[in-house]
Formats: sequence, C-alpha cells, structure tokens
Amino acid sequence: MYKSNPAIVFLLFSFLLLFLLPSCNSTRKVAYFSDVLDSAKVVSKAGLEPVIQKKDILSITVSSLSNEATVIFNTPNLPMTPSASSTPNMPQTAGYLVSQDGTIKFPILGEIPVAGLTQKELENNITKQLIDKKLLFDPIVSSRFLNFRVTVLGEVNHPGVITVPSEQISILEAIGDAGDLTIYGLRDNIILIRQEGPDKFMTRLNLSSSKILESPYYYLKSNDVIYVEPAKDKIASTSLFQQRIPIILSGLSLLIILLTNVFKL
Repeated sequence: MYKSNPAIVFLLFSFLLLFLLPSCNSTRKVAYFSDVLDSAKVVSKAGLEPVIQKKDILSITVSSLSNEATVIFNTPNLPMTPSASSTPNMPQTAGYLVSQDGTIKFPILGEIPVAGLTQKELENNITKQLIDKKLLFDPIVSSRFLNFRVTVLGEVNHPGVITVPSEQISILEAIGDAGDLTIYGLRDNIILIRQEGPDKFMTRLNLSSSKILESPYYYLKSNDVIYVEPAKDKIASTSLFQQRIPIILSGLSLLIILLTNVFKL
C-alpha cells in the first residue's frame, strides 16, 4: 500500500482540467421558434405559384375527344436524357426546355413565350391558340415542372440538391430533407440566395423566430440556394483544439510517467 503524493495529485487534476477546457463552450441557441409561448397561432403565407424561368424543363400534355389528333401535341422538344440527379430506378427527364429567349417550341404552334408566366397562364395560352386555330375541339392542357429543385449547403447533416416533385417546399421542409442543422449551424442567420430574372439577391432568415412562418421566403422557389453558416464557437473551438494538440500530447506523456512512478511506490 502506498501513500499518495499531494504534488502528483495536483498535477493529475491540472491535466484533467486542461483536457476539459475545450468542451466548456457557451450554450448555443439550438431551438426553433424560441419566441413561441405555450399556445400561439401564426398565420402562414400561402405558397406562391411558381413562375416559369429560363432553362426550366416543362411537361405539357394535351388531351381532347380525339386521341389521334392530340398525339402530335404530346411530343416534347427535349429528348429523354439522364439528369444529374437521376438513378436507374427513376424516370429520365423529358419535356420542353425553356430557351435563353424565354420560349419553347411547341408542335404546330411554333415558338411560344413562356418565361414569366405561371403554369395556369401557360395552359390558358396554349388552350386558346388551339381553339382559335381550330386545331382541337375542347382541348385540356396541363403542365408541370420537371426540374423544380433547391440546394441546401453549409452546416446541415446532408447537404445537397433536393428534387421537389410536388412543386412546393418550405424552408423547414428543405432543411428537414437535408438532415436538419448541425449543432454548430446558425439558426438565426440562414442565407437564402434566389434568382430573380438576370439578377441574384440574398436575404437572411431567422428560424429561431416564429415570424419565419409569415415570411414571403417561407416557401422556396425553384433553384433557390440555402446556406447555413457555422457558429463562431465551431471555428474558435476547432482552432483552439489545434493549438492545444502539442500541450495535450505532452500532458499524456507526463500522465504516463506520473502513473508509472505512482505504482512503483
């Protein structure tokens, strides 16, 4: 049986304290909607109808009482080609590609300006032309986006591109699809990058406030990019840990020497 040495105990305690210091960070704000009380009602903005943009890929189908007469109008001008996000089990992309001048080439009707229109406006436009030119009787035109997608980057668990078949997605759903924010993600300073015509603009959103539900940016548009910045704590703790690696290694060597000497007493 040996008698403990106060100096050795002090050195061991000091090393343990040094090792634990990097983990002593300030409490981070990791909760969403922290301003909501026990009961609250928040009116969310309705999802905005998507507007057709250049380089969009559209699916347009036409039907009428004459199946034979509508066949020619259901041939897309973009052949079946694999998309970047396609897999062997997913259908390949085919549709009408919106050109740089904002038009599509539709059978018989020729070039149709579509950029800036909603799907409903496009459908009404094609329907009117088919009737006015007496090409079809009582046609029904329907359209949808084939490349509606958003990108989530930064401090999320699964960053990447998210395809949206339903053509509507909120910022919370997009972050959920990306695996949620990491513990280091800034919930009160999310950056949204959006294309508006030839220009891009950025805005910052606060997920810690319930006002995000009322924001016009709550529902995302096609090709939106969400970037989650890392908290300063992550950068500081990472650099601090790197600075202390030599000290930790030296401390481990000292601990081994001390323990060896203690058990030899």
